[in-house]
Amino acid sequence: MIVLADGARVMFTGDSITDCHRRDTDNPLGYGYPLRIAGQWGLRQPGRTPVWLNTGISGDTLAGLVSRWEADVLEARPDVVSILIGINDTGYRYSFGHDEVTADAFRSGYRRLLEPLTGVQLVLIEPFLLPVKEEQQEWRADLDAKIDVVRELAREYDATLVAADGMFAELAAGNNPEHWLFDGVHPTPAGHQALADAWLASTSECR
Repeated sequence: MIVLADGARVMFTGDSITDCHRRDTDNPLGYGYPLRIAGQWGLRQPGRTPVWLNTGISGDTLAGLVSRWEADVLEARPDVVSILIGINDTGYRYSFGHDEVTADAFRSGYRRLLEPLTGVQLVLIEPFLLPVKEEQQEWRADLDAKIDVVRELAREYDATLVAADGMFAELAAGNNPEHWLFDGVHPTPAGHQALADAWLASTSECR
């Protein structure tokens, strides 16, 4: 569980799911789950206003996030850091022939993100996938290994885990997966809302 005090600096970062057009619009939070989290929090807790920040960049892999960590995250001096990364490390392997990012390499790179964050509250969001294309079926084993790493590191670093992959699988059971992730990866409005609700459920005072 995390606790958000008035004025706490909350940093969301990751790939396009977090970015969600923040860089090509006039909304610095983008139009995805970070904006919905900020909106729900403001509605439920008008007396305490965190500072919401978003440095997600569309297309990023874990290596890309590591390369900009100092400038985009650490220099902002956040009190809470929320990370969602990993699906591109899987998808690029199969879609573009990139080298495999093994579980060991993914773990090592992710540790580089977490190690400087002493005293910072952490939220780790599982990367997720609902295969809607035949070729996405083979992504599953690769992504599952990375999800296991995120779960392991959440325990090790006493981080709050948002179990997004299982959540989307449950939501899509007996339903149309495209209702939640329109291409199997990127959330629809309903998917972003589900992710925001899951994130907020991990906090102790805005559920």
